[in-house]
Amino acid sequence: METGNKQITLTQDLFEPVKTSARDAEELSGPPVGFWSDAWRRLKRNRIALVAGGIIFLVFILAVVGPWLTPYTPFAQDLERQYREPSLSVFWFGTDEFGRSMFDRVWVGTRVSLYIALLATALDIVIGMSYGAISAYYGGGVDNVMQRITEVLVGIPYLVVIILMMLILEPGIIAITLALTISYWPHSARLIRGQVLRLKEQEFFLASRSLGAGTFRLIAKHLIPNVFYIVIITLMFTVPSAVFFEAFLSFIGLGIQPPNASLGALISEGYKHLRFDPYLLWYPAAVFSLLMICFNLLADGLRDALDPKMRR
Repeated sequence: METGNKQITLTQDLFEPVKTSARDAEELSGPPVGFWSDAWRRLKRNRIALVAGGIIFLVFILAVVGPWLTPYTPFAQDLERQYREPSLSVFWFGTDEFGRSMFDRVWVGTRVSLYIALLATALDIVIGMSYGAISAYYGGGVDNVMQRITEVLVGIPYLVVIILMMLILEPGIIAITLALTISYWPHSARLIRGQVLRLKEQEFFLASRSLGAGTFRLIAKHLIPNVFYIVIITLMFTVPSAVFFEAFLSFIGLGIQPPNASLGALISEGYKHLRFDPYLLWYPAAVFSLLMICFNLLADGLRDALDPKMRR
């Protein structure tokens, strides 16, 4: 058979049905799959993300119950047992300069760091999602004014915000949480605003509005559920960023103050003893690195599973 100047040879395999794998055949012949079921199915295929999620869950469990696994306390001092080397029989992570159990202090510090990061992230998501949705929904002058406010806040460096918080409040959990919230929520608000502006032009939204749906129903029933996957992805990327920011502030002395513990404070203290007692730095740094890596791997997996644009 000739087509123009090209010659095409017809063979029998061209008329054979397309062969599909058993997995593809099962997916095509099965019942309709919802968005969240499909996302969970694709997430399960990402073994790296599942392992990262399992490690994060284990760290959460140890942060809660870790201090009760030993007969020691994270704050009790005993100078007779200072600088004990790590041992499986007595002090699993060794002791510091005041004879305190590093195993207990590491997990208490992990608990404090995660508490600050999760609380700041939750406030960031709630404020940013509400602000961005309202700004995009009303548009016009309201949107212009609200976006100018976010642009001003985005332009303020993080350290300036935290220093102002330290001047108003005492250094601690509340000050760090407020600083993180103020610094992070404008980014979430701008992200949600962009998604809501896109959804406002969709047929289902215009149909609902033409049928007389009120403002609250349009935002709560149509806009927020359709950007919720963006919220989850943002949440998973914000938590490690908040953990890092808290550790950085504690490392430079603007975060958690002694004798309280956080991962950043423990790393700052262990850094001073790196030459002679490096284990004081190894364990909090290892937990901190593990959290950062696993949160980012899980966030990547969730983005691939939830974001329709990232589907393979």
